[in-house]
Order: sequence, then C-alpha cells, then structure tokens
Amino acid sequence: MAVRKPIVIIAGQLQEIPAGDTMSAASSEVDVVSKLNDNAGAITIGMPVYVKANGSVDKAAATATGTAKVLGLVQAASIAAAGSGFIQTDGILASADWTAVVGGVTLTAGSKYYLSDTAGLLTLTAPTAAGSFVMMVGVAISTTEMEIDTDRGGVMLA
Repeated sequence: MAVRKPIVIIAGQLQEIPAGDTMSAASSEVDVVSKLNDNAGAITIGMPVYVKANGSVDKAAATATGTAKVLGLVQAASIAAAGSGFIQTDGILASADWTAVVGGVTLTAGSKYYLSDTAGLLTLTAPTAAGSFVMMVGVAISTTEMEIDTDRGGVMLA
C-alpha cells in the first residue's frame, strides 16, 4: 500500500504537506447544545436526556415513545432543576465516575450501552419488556470515556 501525504491549504492553495512539516491539530468534532432542565431535580453528567415539547430536556427512559428519543448525554457535572446546561450529542464524553448512571459500576471498555427503563440511566443489557424501546446510546472506550452514538429511531418491543 502506498504512503500518501495529507492535503493541506497553504496560502489559499491545496497542496501536499511539505516534507518535514507535521500536523498537530486534534481531529475531533463534538456537538453540544445548551438546554433548560425541566426535571424536578438536578440532572448529572452522563445522564441520557430527551427533548420535551416545550424545548427543554428531561431524563430519558426506554418505556415510552417520547421519552426514548435520546438527544444526548449531560455534559455538565450537574444541571440544577430549572437551570440551563450543556448536552453533548456526539463524540467522546469523559467522566471520572459513571457509577450513578450505569448502576453502581464503572464503564466496561468495548461494551455497548442502552437506554434503561429507569429514567436517566444506561444499561449494558437492552430492555426486554413488551412496550420498551431498545435504544443504543453509546460504546465505552475506557472505564471513564463513552463514545456517544445515539439511536434516535430505536425498536419497540412487542
């Protein structure tokens, strides 16, 4: 397989990267939106949320059509009730402690995480109850990082 040099813009022109030059910029895109928390309590980092009809967010749960459409995961350490904060919709979300979101354990690298029937939680095991929605939310890439990959369509179980 041939080795190819990256294409860069130099003085407004597309060119191969010159010999001896290197690329040092990180290549990562993360989308984040600011939303109002419409839950009666705080929502915390890593919790899956959905968008309500009024445009605010609340804890997502796999038990109903409306609450199962995950917008993303809470990026802020905590968003107080009626407060605004950031929701990350893709990319890698890092947190030193995922135990409150995944049932008292750390993330398992390489494992897929699904929206739980319990609002605001993720689970390693996809829901199996009739009427629940199977919604993949992301894949753990370490014990502290999750690659967000929401499945906004999901599958309803009969």
